[in-house]
Amino acid sequence: MNQKIEIQPQNTIQSYIDEISTGNLVTGKYSMSMTRVQWRIWLLATFGKFFEGMIVFMMGLTLPLLTLQFHLTELQKGIISSSILFGILIGASALGGLSDLYGRKKMFIIEMALLSICLIGMATSHSYLSLLVFNFGIGLALGCDYPTAHLMISESIPSKNRGKLVLGAFAFQSIGVLFGILTGIFVLTYVNDINAWRLMYIIALIPSLAITIARFFIPESAHWLLSKNRKADAETSLKRLLHRSQQSSMPIVDTPSDEVELTSWLHGYKRLFKEKYRAKTILASVPWFIQDLGTYGIGIFTPVILASVLDPHKAIGGDALHNTIANTIYLAKGTAVIDCLLIVGVICAIIFSESVGRMKLQIYGFIGCAIGLLCAAISVKLHGDYQMYMLFLGFMLFNFMNNLGPNAQTYLISGEVFPVKIRAKGAGFAASIAKFGAILTAFLFPILLHGIGVFTLLLCLVVTSLLGAWVTHKYRFETSGRNIESM
Repeated sequence: MNQKIEIQPQNTIQSYIDEISTGNLVTGKYSMSMTRVQWRIWLLATFGKFFEGMIVFMMGLTLPLLTLQFHLTELQKGIISSSILFGILIGASALGGLSDLYGRKKMFIIEMALLSICLIGMATSHSYLSLLVFNFGIGLALGCDYPTAHLMISESIPSKNRGKLVLGAFAFQSIGVLFGILTGIFVLTYVNDINAWRLMYIIALIPSLAITIARFFIPESAHWLLSKNRKADAETSLKRLLHRSQQSSMPIVDTPSDEVELTSWLHGYKRLFKEKYRAKTILASVPWFIQDLGTYGIGIFTPVILASVLDPHKAIGGDALHNTIANTIYLAKGTAVIDCLLIVGVICAIIFSESVGRMKLQIYGFIGCAIGLLCAAISVKLHGDYQMYMLFLGFMLFNFMNNLGPNAQTYLISGEVFPVKIRAKGAGFAASIAKFGAILTAFLFPILLHGIGVFTLLLCLVVTSLLGAWVTHKYRFETSGRNIESM
């Protein structure tokens, strides 16, 4: 028997979302169940992180072939590697921040359409310049996804689900990393041609086109619509999100706020540095910057570091192309084993983010990263099997603790600590600052590896990891389980 539901007019958007489903209202207990529309939004949001993991970290496998085909210098290799990260830096703020003005859904669609166009451009590139332009364009799209995907999830789901589902979406970055490496191994094994790298981008293009189309069929964020004083549209969107009939009464009221309406794209960014939000801006951006120094340096150049330390056997009797492919496959397999710990780490982050808390996991994670990097540095001074065991132990510990702590938690925190009217700008700014750290390592890592060596470079990252733990402790602000309207 259907029970008539009385909804009081003082309900806010989040209070409706936090209510249990209609079928479970009789019990009065909290339920993890969500509507199909909520799950659809979550699933579509996961693909942004999946493509980032796949495409960015696949660069380590495509770069040797690009170097051969386009005769890249060391400087050009550094520019190519960092161009996608520079695109993410610009895209997170310049495009992602626009979702505060024009809507979450609109930018959610635009970013994936841009990604598809640039993947086509990469697969058909025939010059260094075109590689640079389209790689930067891919970065713009992936950067826009940082705030928009996070907010599409966090503004559409119950408060008690938020940490688990945002981190669940973030886990797809690690799945993308592993999928990208396995794609590279498969392609290089069966396509013995210098253009094999093009097929890797084509493989990424197919799902990106499908996701672009699917994102048209989801509702806009009701939180954003209400922030723009579009109350009727917000109620309609909320009914669609919660699978209620359009005839049902779901009156909503705005939450009290001292935020003024943003009059320009720049206005929101200025507010991030006001005294009221300065500490949150530091917490959201500085630890993420520090974390990306290690994540992208180690992640992109794991094959290069393995080659530097383990000195894999070169193919004998083959030409440069066959030797390059053989060595890339060899190192990719080692990288795949190490990167499995990324998935294990983020699964643990999903499990413990609410019970342990974001801040503790981020602090413990940074310390664990420092220990892992120290083990990897020590391996450089060892020989034989002990060197290989210590190196793999160090990198695997780094990947596990990184995804348990700072890599996952910084992404989660950045989209939670700011109010709705500047939430995309706050999350986008934090992502941009983080990617500045990623650019530094992507561009400087090959140069520093040659200049100061693997041992000294890894010790530098040990110090930065400990610094990340200290900054997190100093500016900590726990968001676990809190209503997103009360941040």
